[in-house]
Formats: sequence, C-alpha cells, structure tokens
Amino acid sequence: QVQLVESGGGLVQAGGSLRLSCVASGRAFSRYTIGWFRQPPGKEREFVGRIIWTGDRTYYADSVKYRFAIARDINAQNTVYLHMSGLKPDDTASYYCAANEGDYFGYDFNYWGQGTQVTVPS
Repeated sequence: QVQLVESGGGLVQAGGSLRLSCVASGRAFSRYTIGWFRQPPGKEREFVGRIIWTGDRTYYADSVKYRFAIARDINAQNTVYLHMSGLKPDDTASYYCAANEGDYFGYDFNYWGQGTQVTVPS
C-alpha cells in the first residue's frame, strides 16, 4: 500500500512559478511511476505528466510541455516534484499525484493523493 500527500499549492500570479510536492509513505517509491493530474473547476480530471521508474523518463501533456517539469528528489526517494512555471489562468485546478508500480503508461493509477489547489487569477 502507498499513501500519497500533495502539498505546495496556492495562489500565484500569471507568469509565476510554483513547486508541488508529492510525498509517499509505504513501499519503495522509486520503483513506481508517478503521475500528475489536475481537475479544473467544473471540468474532468486531465493528465499533466508522469515520471516512470526506468531511467526517470518524463512525459507531459501538450498543454504543459516546456512549462512544467517532474523530478524525483535525489535526496529523498519518497518525494516527487512538479515544477510549474509560466503559469496561466487555465492552469487553475486541483492537482493530484498518483502512483503505480513499475513502468506505467496508463491513466488508471492505483494510488492517489488528496490533491492540492493551484489558483492563477486572470
């Protein structure tokens, strides 16, 4: 079993930056693929990006590519970050991290955090 807790959300002006954290407890987090998702107000949840177990390769949705970056904390293997820059009002959403064992390229992750809110006023 893996428990995930996101933090770091808040209110940031357009063009600003924010770093979200996803901290896991339970099993060896480094052996997991971690996904980030978001749910804008009144909309469906959408995929943001993922970092897979093998080689820490990362993949991003087109809407955030070159603005967002996912990385594992090399000093704390139970922590994954979502670095967000060039934030836009359309990035306003609740952000969730999710985990699945091994290399995982699907969207139906087994473990989910409770989410953290990011607000970018227009």
